[in-house]
Amino acid sequence: MSDESLHDPAILSEGEHWRSRDLAVLWHPCTQMREHPDTLPLLTVARGDGAWLVGHDGRRTLDAVSSWWTNIHGHAEPRIAEAIARQARTLEHVILAGATHETAIELAERLLAIAPRQPGRDPLAKVFYADNGSAGVEVALKMAFQWYRNRGDEPRRTKFVALANGYHGETIGALSVGDIPLYRRVYAPLLMEAMFTPSPDAWNARPGQSDADCAEEAADALARLLDEHPGEVCALILEPRLQCAGGMRMHHPVYLKRARELCDVHGVFLIADEIATGFGRTGTMFAFEQAGVMPDLMCMSKGLTGGFLPLAAVLATQSIYDGFLDDSRDRAFLHSHSYTGNPLACAAALASLDIFESDDIIARNQVTAAKMAAAAAPLADLPHVAQVRQAGMVVAFELTRDGDRSTPFEASDQVGLRAYRTALDRGVLLRPLGDILYWMPPYCIDDNQLELLADTTRAAIGAATLKAV
Repeated sequence: MSDESLHDPAILSEGEHWRSRDLAVLWHPCTQMREHPDTLPLLTVARGDGAWLVGHDGRRTLDAVSSWWTNIHGHAEPRIAEAIARQARTLEHVILAGATHETAIELAERLLAIAPRQPGRDPLAKVFYADNGSAGVEVALKMAFQWYRNRGDEPRRTKFVALANGYHGETIGALSVGDIPLYRRVYAPLLMEAMFTPSPDAWNARPGQSDADCAEEAADALARLLDEHPGEVCALILEPRLQCAGGMRMHHPVYLKRARELCDVHGVFLIADEIATGFGRTGTMFAFEQAGVMPDLMCMSKGLTGGFLPLAAVLATQSIYDGFLDDSRDRAFLHSHSYTGNPLACAAALASLDIFESDDIIARNQVTAAKMAAAAAPLADLPHVAQVRQAGMVVAFELTRDGDRSTPFEASDQVGLRAYRTALDRGVLLRPLGDILYWMPPYCIDDNQLELLADTTRAAIGAATLKAV
């Protein structure tokens, strides 16, 4: 085939046309590019429609993972699209250092109004914008460290504590407090040293041990770690209720309550990474609400704009903010992104919050989550499903060779990849985490789409495990 015909839609199918052009110029995230185009076929997408991704050939694929957990109301949601268009006709961007604009102010007000609260505790009071989740985590880590430095506690309080199996992003600081070897081991020489405490993950529970007792045991380990390093730790960072990239592992909210208490005892800031768990994903607007406590710093992104534009927000208490007020600029928080508080992204986020109110999303999600549970329950009886677990609008299926916790598949079995390809062939985007399949669909998923998702997941599990045993 000549170079000219390589890009000729009249010769190639529409999908192949775009795949060929893609592979000539693009480097995809979180991908071994050698797997393209054969082992891992590219899904070419022309447009979105609710829970569907529509290909250039018109083929519809159910987006069961909300496009990396960002798209919460559905693709091409007209109310968000119109809000962005209105904003674009007025102000597309302005520097947020020394200037301000209406959408950034209104969004900050509304985020603070819905943030988790705790009786007797000063609420989250200030919002700092960033561009994405990893950048938001960097902001929170730097704020926690510098607050103590400004107070004169440097160099002692320089350590961070994070949960085993946690994930907080790909930038150097965020990667330093993550504990998934696949992402961090290559860059280990570049990372700062963090301390990791056992995860409260209920998958780790011993036979007969409840999820709550498992969480309490992990909290006891955190207490011992903090006791061993008095005055050295500036912050604990964790994903509340759900460790997403760690395999959709879930824990009891009692751990959050204990963590809050322990941080208070030891003078340690508590950072909540609600980037994936926020905005209704785990059953409440924010996962921390389920413990009745609040963090000192709170990171949010992904669903913040309904999946339309990149934006992150870090919420901080007044006391943290006050710790940077000084006559010297050296004590200011000198952190910036060019697109901080972008008006278009803020407009999208405001429209998304409007939808939460007008459509009563949290209540509607509770109904949908019950339907998801019913659809997933029969799959627990499949011979290679070791566990089906759920937190709100997230359901995960842990696959093992013998359907128990002690017999994981070998990586060479490629169970997750086989399941992914089977699902894609049947019109469902079901991107695995190793050998863990999960559902994290847009909130607009309907009964017919949920039935398709369940049937396809059953077929994918069957096809993937049949070739692996």
